[in-house]
Amino acid sequence: MKEFDYIIIGGGCAGLSLAYELDIHNKLENKTLAIIEPRKNYERDKTWSFWKIIDHNFVDCVIKSWKDFSINLPKKTKYIKCDHTPYQTIDSGLFYKKIINKLRQNKNIHFFKSINEINMESGYIFNSVPTANYSKNLLWQHFMGLEIETYKDFFDEEIFNLMDFNCEQKDAVHFFYTLPFSKTKALVETTWLSKLNNDDLLNYEDQLKNYINNNLNIKKYKISYSEKGAIPLFQQKNIKRVNEMYIGSAGGMTRLSTGYTFLNIQEQSKHIRENIENIENTKIFKINKKYNFLDNVFLNVLSNHPDKMPNIFFKLFEAQPKTVINFLSNKSSFVEDLSIIFKMPKIVFLKNLLR
Repeated sequence: MKEFDYIIIGGGCAGLSLAYELDIHNKLENKTLAIIEPRKNYERDKTWSFWKIIDHNFVDCVIKSWKDFSINLPKKTKYIKCDHTPYQTIDSGLFYKKIINKLRQNKNIHFFKSINEINMESGYIFNSVPTANYSKNLLWQHFMGLEIETYKDFFDEEIFNLMDFNCEQKDAVHFFYTLPFSKTKALVETTWLSKLNNDDLLNYEDQLKNYINNNLNIKKYKISYSEKGAIPLFQQKNIKRVNEMYIGSAGGMTRLSTGYTFLNIQEQSKHIRENIENIENTKIFKINKKYNFLDNVFLNVLSNHPDKMPNIFFKLFEAQPKTVINFLSNKSSFVEDLSIIFKMPKIVFLKNLLR
């Protein structure tokens, strides 16, 4: 069986980001890499959005950036600027095309459909696939989005809506999310922070149709694209093997309170690339422990008091925009952390701190 110096299990965002980072920095000139990915074709299947708090390799895959956003409660709207850290959306189809075209030019990189095609004992493994299937009784961010096109100018393409809580909550946390790409095109998502054991929350298409018709007041439109997903809002536990490192969401790169993962993956890929020559003895890249602690308290509140969460999210954005964005992007200082904490309802959070 074929042997390789490095093996990446999973050719999704994490696996391809790492392979691309290694390739463009010439770390594979004298090393071989196998990428294990069962899909037959790479097509657009996701959009990744984030505040541009750091530089990344995929500026040419960004389909839209915004410097203004809003957040809504029933009968109340807050408008916020993010001039210095614009919110960006990446089209996964462009991302895949850019990377695959580049990797195909390197004779030391090979793609396989199954781990059974190569010798898994021969090289160092970067694994983006979780070991276990996790319970529906744990917290997830689950969603469905429709990219719609209207027949006349409708959207203000200069501002996106991060959260609109003017919708049914059903003892969970529910909001809609709208990214206008042009005056006639936008991605509209229904998003839940909840367990997955309630089928009543999963009728995404009805939720989206109702929101588009009644909240956005759009009666005629066509659907050009759809996506659906579920992001775990809990630490994933994997079986650790010798000469193996978990990457991406499986490697703890998802921020538990928000689901943001893309930029964390880019930082993890850079860390691995910088230490690839001594990867067996390299310290694993992790999100700062303080965020895991704060997120766990936050998620305890969410689990026990879902009805309070719309107001809590709204109050969060009463802090300075730079402070909130730094906090949500794992870049906040201790002073900024305190600023966020002081905006939270103290009694509720203190009770859940002790649980």
